[in-house]
Formats: sequence, structure tokens, C-alpha cells
Amino acid sequence: MIHIGICDDERIMRDQLSALVSEYMKNRGLVSYKISCFTDGLALLGSGFAFDLIFLDIRMEQKDGLETARMLRERGDGSFLIFVTILKECVFDAFEVDASDYLLKPVTAHRLWRTMDRVMKNLEYRSGKSILIQKGNAFRMIRLSELVYGEVLGRKLYLHQADQSVIDYYDKLERLEQKVDQRFFRCHRSYLVNLDYVRGCKGGWVILPGDIKIPVSRLREKELTQALLRHMKERVSGCDSPSGAITHISDR
Repeated sequence: MIHIGICDDERIMRDQLSALVSEYMKNRGLVSYKISCFTDGLALLGSGFAFDLIFLDIRMEQKDGLETARMLRERGDGSFLIFVTILKECVFDAFEVDASDYLLKPVTAHRLWRTMDRVMKNLEYRSGKSILIQKGNAFRMIRLSELVYGEVLGRKLYLHQADQSVIDYYDKLERLEQKVDQRFFRCHRSYLVNLDYVRGCKGGWVILPGDIKIPVSRLREKELTQALLRHMKERVSGCDSPSGAITHISDR
């Protein structure tokens, strides 16, 4: 779930920003998101919410945008901050609070979407628990915990998820391997498997839930066994979730 905050004392601006962001998220195929709106910085600071991205007007009563941003950073808040304002002269102040962008009103869809593309990619890298894939002009966030295995057929990648859905797009398996974390193992030149879902290995096949089988290269069988043992030890020691526990939460 991507949580986005919009803080502006003008209702028209809040509504416009909310509509533009919603349009962007739907266009990019990012269906798991929430937008919370606030009339001033004090309300946002007192909300207790953890945001991934916050849009801040600068000129507001009850703590302006810059003061609100400074207080957020003093708290250790790492949200991506985007200032939306009519004040050109405050652009250098935005750098002091590590703002991701500075948009001048009125905000166009083209300008906002360009900023959102960059923030979504940075959000992916920061979280380390999801990957962002691009299919045509659409972007989609994939949770690593829901990705069972990936396979390459021709020039396409096929991502098989825990809910049995399959996502296909043009890319290389090597690029996917670079994006995922240590729970994934390249068991075959055409397959990358999530060790959380591996139930066994027998006769050149990796056994997955539902008796699904994917091939393991003969040269990689020993490495797979060692990787599984390490993975199990890490999970038992509390480095990961309990073995065998697979939870699926739908955000739709």
C-alpha cells in the first residue's frame, strides 16, 4: 500500500492534486494506494500517519509547508516531499529538507506524472521489498513476498504470483535477478525461484506449492540445496517470517 499525503489550505487545489495523482496511479496500474488530505501542516503532523509521499503547499497558516517539512525531518521522517506552490523564491529552501521536487501552480498532468515516475522508482529502490516493472506505458509494483518464480520464454518474462496470476512483460531474467533480494535463487538459466515457496527438490525438479514443478540445472542442484539450508537457518533464527507461513492480503 502506497500512502500519499496532500497538504494544502485550498480545497480546490487538494481536489485537483488528488484527482491528478489518482489518474496517474490508475494509468500506471498501481492499484494499491491511499490518499489522505489535510488543510494545514499542523493537521498533517498530528495525523500519526506514515507516508511514502507528501505534497506540501508552502503558504499555509498553522505551520507553513517549509516548517512542516523541517519538523518531519527532525522526527526522522523519510517521506518523499514535493512542494506545490506559487512561490518561486522558496525553491532553495526546499533543498534544505531534501525535497524531491518543487512544482509551481498551476500543476499540469505532464509535469506531475514526470515527477511521480521518478518518485515511484525511488520508492521501489528504497523499500527493497517490492520491484517496479514496466509493461508498455504502465508501471506495476510487485511484492517480492508474492512472487513465487519468474521464467523467461523468448524475449518475455513471466512472473508467477502466489494468487496464481501471471504477469508477462518484455525484459531479461538477468535484470530481474538484479532487482530481487537474497530469498531468490537462479535454479536454471530460464528460472528464478523464491526459496520461501520451495517445498523440495527431486529428480531435477524444484517442487512448489500445488505440486508445481520447475526445472533445476544439474550443475546447480548442490548450490540450491546449500541455499535452502542457509535460508531455513535464517528463518528459524528470526531473520524472516516463520517457515511455511504464506499470507496473502489483497489491497484491491
